Amino acid sequence: MDIQYVYTKKRAEFGRQVHFTDRPVEIVADIQPNPELIQEYVARNPVDIGVQNVREFSEHWVNTVRFETENRGINHVEGGWPKDVNSLEPDQTSRFRKKTEKEDGYGRAILSLGHSIEHTIKQNNAIDIYENYFQNLEPDVVEEAPYAKTINIYRDPHSTQRTANHISWYADGPRKIAVSYCNLEFQSATSDSFIDSYIWDIENPTKPELYLKPISPLVCIEFNPKDTHQLAGGCYNGQVCIFDTRKGSTAVEQSLIENSHRDPAYKVIWLQSKSGTEFFSASTDGKVLWWDTRKLSEPVETLILDIEKKGRIENALGAMSLEYEPTMPTKFMVGTEQGRIISCNRKGKNDAEKIGSVFPGHWGPVYALQRHPNFTKNFLSVGDWTVRIWSEELRDDCIMWTKPSMHTITDAQWSPTRSSIFYTTKMDGTLDVWDILFKQNEPTLSMQVVDEPLHCLRVQESQGRLIACGSQNGTVTLVEVSDNLCTQGKSEKTLVSGMFDRETRRAKILEARGRAKRDARTKSAQGEKGEKPTTEGGTGESDLKEADPIDKAEKDFWKIIEEEKRRRDRKFVADDEKAAGESGAVT
Repeated sequence: MDIQYVYTKKRAEFGRQVHFTDRPVEIVADIQPNPELIQEYVARNPVDIGVQNVREFSEHWVNTVRFETENRGINHVEGGWPKDVNSLEPDQTSRFRKKTEKEDGYGRAILSLGHSIEHTIKQNNAIDIYENYFQNLEPDVVEEAPYAKTINIYRDPHSTQRTANHISWYADGPRKIAVSYCNLEFQSATSDSFIDSYIWDIENPTKPELYLKPISPLVCIEFNPKDTHQLAGGCYNGQVCIFDTRKGSTAVEQSLIENSHRDPAYKVIWLQSKSGTEFFSASTDGKVLWWDTRKLSEPVETLILDIEKKGRIENALGAMSLEYEPTMPTKFMVGTEQGRIISCNRKGKNDAEKIGSVFPGHWGPVYALQRHPNFTKNFLSVGDWTVRIWSEELRDDCIMWTKPSMHTITDAQWSPTRSSIFYTTKMDGTLDVWDILFKQNEPTLSMQVVDEPLHCLRVQESQGRLIACGSQNGTVTLVEVSDNLCTQGKSEKTLVSGMFDRETRRAKILEARGRAKRDARTKSAQGEKGEKPTTEGGTGESDLKEADPIDKAEKDFWKIIEEEKRRRDRKFVADDEKAAGESGAVT
């Protein structure tokens, strides 16, 4: 029912000033209740109502008037001269100065101004307003226990459980992360599996910022460090593809399947180049392929990982991880499925020259591989339940390692801000923080991130405070560590360098002794067969006894000491003879 009330007045009264007056109450409409509507409601009996016995407050927001600023320039010129004096003419200005100095009031004005100027000068000389009083004062360092806390959780919006295999941080600050989701268990994969991956805004865990729709599930993904809108991904079917966030969710470029890998592309890394368009990929099919985004139909270069250096694909080792340091643009390292670690150089003319050192690695696949950010000749690897630290100067064994874990270690990464710390993830959902300067037998901090296996981690490089961990069910957890885990001490870098050098020397000594023992056993075996000739006046047993490396090193040491003593004795005798000759000449 519409209620209307019409106000009427003459045309001549339009626009006049309105005068309001009091009047009695008037009923415009009276709506009686409808008894039929009672049948549509149920009476509440009893009625429970909560009442708060507190004072009610109201909140108001007020915006003040915006203060507007404006920048203006001033053209300063020398002024104060009379109109008949040209300030650009030195003769006129000097003549006017001499005339003014001869006036009677000039001296009194200078004397009156001198007292105030003298006071100001004394103040400036007494107090240095730019002095830093706390320059040499060391800050108070509060020794607190290291800790880590979860600050955000990003769950896969799709109902199908998929593994978060790889994480990449946005190149321009800790604002976004790209996560690739893929089920690598071939037996459990279904035809209707969801293949999308996401880019997350770390401030918004409820919904992905962008969906990435590849032709095949992404196994790995990486932001381009030179173009933050561009990403490279390695697919489950072996292809590589390029995404551009400005052009939508689908891939803008992808390689031809006949020119791609035959197995999943487990790793892609952008190369240090002037164009910023080159990257390379590795797969368990035994190939490393170099690509250019300007022509992605076929690879620019191919390397077959045959450590026998014959270039045969049937003998190639499958690649599981890659390592690339931008400061060494031609060198890279490959962690293989068979446990070997291959050091390569792209400068080689053929595959045999490109494959360099081969490290024994692990008893199983190498899941992670990374050079130290400050000491590039040292690198860590993950496999067979341990983390190992290697030196390029030694090929037979590592210099440091962790004790075997009860659960498989899936990933590891050095801290970008602290030289002695690295992080690991395990299959029991634990994130471990290792400080090799503090203790080496166990992690400094262990945090139970989730109750499911963790498969990957990535540390934000600019600050080193945020760590993103990906789990088997597609959950990505953002962890923040304490200040003492991301702030480096004054002498920490020097101490870590000394530790690496000391462990490298120790490993070299052990390697030399082991090689000597192996040679001794070989000679012993030859002597038992009658193949070893004896020296003059000796037997084979005495030769074998002298071949013991410990005895030989001890004999060499004492031999050097005796030679040094004899050299010093000869020097003393020569000095005495020289002194005696000089005294005889004086007499």
